[in-house]
Amino acid sequence: MVARAYTVSFVGVEARLIEVQCAFSSGLPSFQIVGLPDKAVSEAKERVRAALNAMALALPSKRVTLNLSPANLPKVGSHFDVPIALAVLAAMGAVPAEEVESTVALGELSLDGALVPVVGALPAALAAAEHGLSLLCPHECGAEAAWVGLTQVIAPKTLIACVNHLTGKQTLAPSEPGEVTDTAVGKDMRDVKGQEKAKRALEIAAAGRHHLLFVGSPGSGKSMMASRIPGLLPDLTAEEALETSMIHSLAGLLSSGGISRTRPFRDPHHTASMAAIVGGGQGARPGEISLAHNGVLFMDELPEFSRHVLETLRQPLETGQVMVARANAHVTYPCRFMLVAAANPCRCGFMGAPGATSEKVCGCGDRYLGRISGPLMDRFDIRVDVPPVSVDDLHLPGDGESSRLIAERVAAARTKQEKRFMGTGYRQNADVEGNALEEVATPDSGGMDLMKKAAEKFGLTARGYHRVLRVARTIADLDASQDVRMPHVAEAIGYRLQIAA
Repeated sequence: MVARAYTVSFVGVEARLIEVQCAFSSGLPSFQIVGLPDKAVSEAKERVRAALNAMALALPSKRVTLNLSPANLPKVGSHFDVPIALAVLAAMGAVPAEEVESTVALGELSLDGALVPVVGALPAALAAAEHGLSLLCPHECGAEAAWVGLTQVIAPKTLIACVNHLTGKQTLAPSEPGEVTDTAVGKDMRDVKGQEKAKRALEIAAAGRHHLLFVGSPGSGKSMMASRIPGLLPDLTAEEALETSMIHSLAGLLSSGGISRTRPFRDPHHTASMAAIVGGGQGARPGEISLAHNGVLFMDELPEFSRHVLETLRQPLETGQVMVARANAHVTYPCRFMLVAAANPCRCGFMGAPGATSEKVCGCGDRYLGRISGPLMDRFDIRVDVPPVSVDDLHLPGDGESSRLIAERVAAARTKQEKRFMGTGYRQNADVEGNALEEVATPDSGGMDLMKKAAEKFGLTARGYHRVLRVARTIADLDASQDVRMPHVAEAIGYRLQIAA
């Protein structure tokens, strides 16, 4: 007799169904796991053996063979412990085989039989729902998995509780979905003194998900303004929360028994490796650009990042996804994020500042910003030169616009975009292209004449031309205008010329 249990193996954000087959045969007592298991899966036999001993059960004195099918797919992770234990118990007759076969199980076992939380419960629940199966996972993962809402989620604390549930001795209540409420006090734009142009650019970028570059001397407020972006963005929609949380689930970042509607804000250090930013390493894990999906990736001191790291951003910024190709894995992750970057004008940071002589003395400006290649610079929709803050501005009263007021305008603009692009596959103005862009962002006659003159005089690329139209469309949305007019185009061009210069 061959007993079967089911679990999943993760390939990117996709959870592929794995059949765990267990068979007893005559021969010297042994416990073999086949089907391309990694070290953690191979060691499951010792954890399963100890957990069964904690339940006062012993493996029969036979040859125990576990096959993980399909055998050509690598099996990685400790979450195979529970399905392996269930397959063994079903083969022993300790639990009903039909109950085990109707369940997708995952979880790590401790030596005393307790179920240890693992990553990936959310995509596992989706895979179980797709195949019409229920999900069994550790108690700490139940609220996360139940958020899918398409399948029953049972989350026992121990293996013996799991056995009692499957045999009908103790029925466990299905887990309820959990949602984390972000109670942290956000940073307010009211704290930023002066820098009205930069704050305006930040609002436009947030409204249309446009990529933004701040260039200015140290202490001018670039990082301060960037850190306040989360307070300007609307909460994730249900669809976006599911997409984002699946990636965070695989990375083990979900906590507190649920998922959050707050948009992610990732700010990696400039010493981060390519694998950390783009994805890769053991198991081709998601990188920072994927963890920032549907949120913000802030790259401070942009020229200090490795040139290879910066160049790998070019394709993901255009396509909204990244393929992590390795010798033993080809994994695709979504990465539709808003890139916000900050840079000093030169290595010493004070080129062009009042009273500074950096440009004449060291001439480091062109060499420093030259680390950002032209093709990457061309992908920034908005670039803003951030001047030093004057002493008079620092003594201004803190009565500027709050993040809440700006967020209301951003939310209204995004609501317009949601209605405009319904059923098209686009979400924000930064995504739209081709004929769809012409339909929604073609300016009036005055704006079109201005666009043509700017394109000819300043040599805008085709990408630059279209990005100006996208930014102009966002400015019009913030202005509650149905049409894109010349003032909207003029403001958008003003941000773009600083990039092309």
